[in-house]
Amino acid sequence: MNEPQKLMPMKKIILLFVCFASLIIKNQAQTVSDLDGNVYDTVKIGTQVWLKENLATTKYNDGTLIPLVKDSMQWIGLTTPGYCWYRNDSATYKNPYGALYNWYTVNTGKLCPTGWHVPSNAEWHTLILFLDPSATDCYCTESATAGDKLKEAGITHWGTGNTATNSSGFTAMPGGFRNYYDKNFEGRTSVAYFWSSTVGASGTTIWHRWMPNNNANIFEYLDQKIQGMSVRCLKDSISTGLNNINYENRLKIFPNPATDIININCTEKQIIKMQVYNAIGECVIQKELNNYTNQIDVSFLPKGIYVIKLTGVNWTEQHKLTKE
Repeated sequence: MNEPQKLMPMKKIILLFVCFASLIIKNQAQTVSDLDGNVYDTVKIGTQVWLKENLATTKYNDGTLIPLVKDSMQWIGLTTPGYCWYRNDSATYKNPYGALYNWYTVNTGKLCPTGWHVPSNAEWHTLILFLDPSATDCYCTESATAGDKLKEAGITHWGTGNTATNSSGFTAMPGGFRNYYDKNFEGRTSVAYFWSSTVGASGTTIWHRWMPNNNANIFEYLDQKIQGMSVRCLKDSISTGLNNINYENRLKIFPNPATDIININCTEKQIIKMQVYNAIGECVIQKELNNYTNQIDVSFLPKGIYVIKLTGVNWTEQHKLTKE
């Protein structure tokens, strides 16, 4: 007669239960909810943690409703926050494309769930640089390869020609956009547009990222505040907020206006990336500064207005330069 099976010791049962419970808690910690009850998966890429889905909230993180603006003429006249769904059809497009927001909504600082924020231009570049170490931070094609590492693979949502691998897990969706020049909805299945929180030097345009379906490029450009774009949220970190620090006491740029030479003086020795852009957004000077006092030759530049962009470890700032 076979012996009865021995019961598993109670200590082992308790240990297995604890491990199982810990696994559940760990998995639950990998999702984030907004105040509408939308649940988002997250992904860690390099040192950053991103939402894996486009934001779809209709409420700020303090519970206030974001104005829904369907009318095209009202949309183009906005100087205040507003959101919409692609073609004003939430039933069809909310999942998986999310909502389209104007920049005034982003600028409230309350759009993402608590503990998360709309990434700055510098934080976007950190992501792209991790995926493509040769990426260029300028008004340009930032990377010729990172786009395919960010986009969802296949043509279920992206149009024909998509060669993406989504190796990063970011899963960029082609939510299209609501353009500023004729108020129409365009680009679903063919393009993804994402806001940054960083204002351009003119104060009228905003840095953003966009990527198409038919190549691996990702572009770093400026666009109008009334454009309707997708939003991806980035998890706050210890360094979050450093982009908003006033660095006037750490950096001095003179003379301005300038003729031949400008001086960029730093009170702290640090590595700073510098780009100078002309009025049409072309990068005309690019250098790395690593001295307390740095002299930049601008004698070859035509007379006009330029933008000096300076990027440190956790901050970015821009200054207008007049060349005489």
